[in-house]
Amino acid sequence: MNSRLTSIIRKEFIQIFRDMRTLVMILVIPIMQLFLLGYSATNDVRNIPLAVLDRSRSVESRALLDSYRAADYFRIAYSVESESEIEDLISRGEARAAVIIPPDYAQRLSDGNAQVAFILDGSDPTSASTALSAAQLISQMHSTEILTEKFSRTGSSIRVQPPVEVRTTVWYNPDMVSAHFMIPGVIGMILYAIAAILTATSVVRERERGTIEQLIVTPIRSWELIVGKLMPYVILGFINTIEVLAVGHWWFGMPIRGDLGLILLLSSVFLVTGLGIGLFASTIANTQQEAMLTVWMTLLPSIFLSGFFFPLEAMPKILQWLSYLVPLRYYLVIIRSLLLKGVGLDMIQFDVIAMTLFAVGIMTAAALRFRKRLD
Repeated sequence: MNSRLTSIIRKEFIQIFRDMRTLVMILVIPIMQLFLLGYSATNDVRNIPLAVLDRSRSVESRALLDSYRAADYFRIAYSVESESEIEDLISRGEARAAVIIPPDYAQRLSDGNAQVAFILDGSDPTSASTALSAAQLISQMHSTEILTEKFSRTGSSIRVQPPVEVRTTVWYNPDMVSAHFMIPGVIGMILYAIAAILTATSVVRERERGTIEQLIVTPIRSWELIVGKLMPYVILGFINTIEVLAVGHWWFGMPIRGDLGLILLLSSVFLVTGLGIGLFASTIANTQQEAMLTVWMTLLPSIFLSGFFFPLEAMPKILQWLSYLVPLRYYLVIIRSLLLKGVGLDMIQFDVIAMTLFAVGIMTAAALRFRKRLD
C-alpha cells in the first residue's frame, strides 16, 4: 500500500472521528436497530384482546372460557352484555376478536352439537389469521377434553381416535423464535444502509466544502481516491457485522451454524454493493441531503422486496420478478442459510453468483461515473 493511499485512508478516519455524530451513527444505531427489530418486528401474535358475550353463564361456558385464558394467544379483556358492545369495541380497535356463547350452550353440549360464534377483526391480517388458527385449536382441544372426561366417567372402552395422526418436526428453528429470523435480515439492512448512506454523504461533503478540488489537484490517482474514501467504511462495515452477530448470538440466542469466515467473506461481497450504490449516488447529488434521499429511494424498495419483512411467496408475481433485481434478496438468503442452517457454499451458489455479479456491476458503473466526474 503506497503512501498516498495510506494518507487518504488516514485522513478519512480522522474526519470520521472528528465528526461524533457520524461515529455515533456508525456504532450505536446498529445496536438500536437490532434491539428494536429483534423485539418489535415479529410475526408471533400473543395476548389478542378478546371480548366475551356469555349468554349461557353456566359451568360449561366458564370451562370453555378457561380454555381461552389458559392459552396465551388471547387475553379476555371485556365481558359485554350485547352484540352492539362487541361491534363498538372492534370498531374502535379495543378488541381484536370476540366470542359469543349462546344461551342453550350447556344443553347443546350435552347433546353433542354445541356451537359458539367467533368474530375476528380482519383489518390486521396477521392477528386475524393467528386468532383464527388459535381459536380452532383451542376448541378442538377443549372438545377432546370433554370427550375424554365423558368416557372416563361412563367407563366406556370406546376410543375416539383421529383417522390421521400428524407428528410435526420443526428444523433449524424449533421454537420458531422470530428474532432468529429477523437478526440476519438486520445485518443485511445495516450493511446496505450504512455503507451506502455514509459513502454518499462523505463524498458529497467533500464537494460541499470545496476540498474535493484540493484532492483532485494532488498527485493522487482517481482509483486511489476511490479506494481511500471507501476503505474506512469497509472496515467499519465489518465491525458492524461482527457487532450484530455477537449481540444476536449472546443476547438473543441466535445460532451461528455456518462457517464464520465464509459469513464475513460473503458479507464483504454484499458490502461492495452498498458502497457502489453510495458512490453512484454521490455522483448524482450535489448536497448531503440529496445524497441521502437518493440512497433512501433504493433502500426502501430493497427492504420490502427482499423478503426482510414479508415472504416473497406471498407477494404478487410481478413483485416477485422485480425482487430478482434487488441484491439484498440474495444476501438475505445467504446469511439466513449460513446462520440458521449451516449450509455449505454449494447450497447457495446461485445466490452467491447473483450477488457477486450485482456487486461487481454496481461498483464498476459507480467507479467509472465517479472517475469521469473527477476528470
